[in-house]
Parts: sequence; C-alpha cells; structure tokens
Amino acid sequence: MLRFALVGGAGTVVNTAALYVLHRLLGVPLVAASAVAVELAVVHNYVFNSRWTFGTRDLSVRRLGKFNVSMLAGLAVNVLVLWALVRGGVDLLPANLLAIGAALAVNYASSAVWVWGGTQGSSR
Repeated sequence: MLRFALVGGAGTVVNTAALYVLHRLLGVPLVAASAVAVELAVVHNYVFNSRWTFGTRDLSVRRLGKFNVSMLAGLAVNVLVLWALVRGGVDLLPANLLAIGAALAVNYASSAVWVWGGTQGSSR
C-alpha cells in the first residue's frame, strides 16, 4: 500500500501540473481540464503501479483497460469534488489536492481487488 501511495503522490504531481497548464495557462474549461489531467495521471499510475507496486513484468493492454475502467469512479469523485470546491470559493490547487484525496480509497480498492486481483506486492 505504501508503494501505491507513493505512485499516487507522483500521479498527483502529474495531475496538478497538467491541470494548471490546461486550465490556467491554456484556458481549457475546468471540468475538461480536470478530466484530461486525471487521465494523464491514470496512465502514469498504471505504468508505475504495474511495474513497482504489483511487480508485473509486462504491461498489459487488458490490465490497462481494467485499471482505466476502475478509475472512472475515482475520476467522477475527483471532478465533482473539484468542481464543488472551486464553485464554493476554494482556490484551484488546494481544491484539486482535496479532490484527489477523496478519490484515493476508491482507486486503491478497485486496483487491489479487481485490476491486480488482490496480489498486492506479489511477483505476478
């Protein structure tokens, strides 16, 4: 779980940097920018979780698909929390960090149980 959290921390950096560039610098609407930023972080997290957290040798298109599908609930939580917080007056970057935190439990549970089949830390 520690590795998953560390990969998630790096994914948070990817997400936050992408969100800032897309929304603040390029003017992409907030919800679209957040969705793209989350997807970039999802791909990043899949690669690092597959190799480092769950110890798989090969990257699998099927597993990437499952990981991406499992992250949809996290995406929905992330985007909705971000939108609500920003509309409520919270600054973009702190709101984004809170939104990412809200999605963490859903993301870990679906990864550990469905995507990698509960083989946390195994060599599978």
